[in-house]
Amino acid sequence: MNLAILHALAAAALFGASTPLAKSLVGDLPPLLLAGLLYLGSGLGLTIARLIRDRRWLPSGFTRAEWPWFLGAVFFGGILGPVALMVGLTSTSGATASLLLNLEAVLTAVLAWVVFRENADRRIVLGMAAIVAGGVVLSWSGHADAGAGWTGPLAVAAACLCWAIDNNLTRKVSASDALLIAAVKGLVAGGFNTALAFMLGASLPATNSVLLAMVVGLAGYGISLVSFVMALRGLGTARTGAYFSTAPFIGAAVAIAFFAETPSPNFWIAAGLMALGVWLHLTETHGHEHSHEPLDHTHDHDHDDHHQHAHDFPWDDTKPHVHPHQHAPHKHSHAHFPDIHHRHPH
Repeated sequence: MNLAILHALAAAALFGASTPLAKSLVGDLPPLLLAGLLYLGSGLGLTIARLIRDRRWLPSGFTRAEWPWFLGAVFFGGILGPVALMVGLTSTSGATASLLLNLEAVLTAVLAWVVFRENADRRIVLGMAAIVAGGVVLSWSGHADAGAGWTGPLAVAAACLCWAIDNNLTRKVSASDALLIAAVKGLVAGGFNTALAFMLGASLPATNSVLLAMVVGLAGYGISLVSFVMALRGLGTARTGAYFSTAPFIGAAVAIAFFAETPSPNFWIAAGLMALGVWLHLTETHGHEHSHEPLDHTHDHDHDDHHQHAHDFPWDDTKPHVHPHQHAPHKHSHAHFPDIHHRHPH
């Protein structure tokens, strides 16, 4: 199995498993403060991990052209998205909100295909449809809000659009350090939401609740996002979003296994639909003759068919390494995903 697919499924598994754990903390923490602490745990934990890994604070490595994409992703995903969701949840039931949150995958794919011209064939579209349908079935409660109005649902939909924009903008910088990308997003979102919670009257909760929320955030929001960025690098946005859409099923499975919840018939229907969608994606093949335009970027790589270049420093050709490098124009044919080296028109 492609390593990027494993990254996407790992991101979904970590985020999905964190949902029932976070839900268990809702009684101890106000929702906005909980969101802030989850993101802060992610940002602080990953920042420490990066400092340990590099033994010092290294520059971001972003080029001048990449900064607008990254700052846009942080703004939409770390600030606007969480605020829109919290506004929406104040006047939307949990069932309706769960249904609407499935829009994120759909909007992510639509933006990738229509705006950013990412390739998608019939198999990928059908797989996406099956996975999203599974999410709808899983979160369907059998009733809708009565007289709740449109403000709440529109705000939740706006949050999904913000995260869809975030996903597509993050794809533009996915070749950069995934730890840095996830750490900065966590610090910005966590700091903003925590400060907003205190401004709205939240009080500091018990220390053990704070620590537990931050640990859950590090796994479910931090490490998950690092895996998500790695998947974006190798799969493109739409496919990564589709695999990540299995997170609600994983969350439900964790709740059943560890929190003694009883599976409903919807759970098994959703499992079948999501399994079908993942199978359609796993069995996808896409190959044709294509041209690589000249490209300068930085990411960890081996010397495969796309990385045939000399070095001006000692290297023993035995493991992946990172340095700025240039791709010369190249034409060939092979099976590929819309990864960081295959973002070409069709």
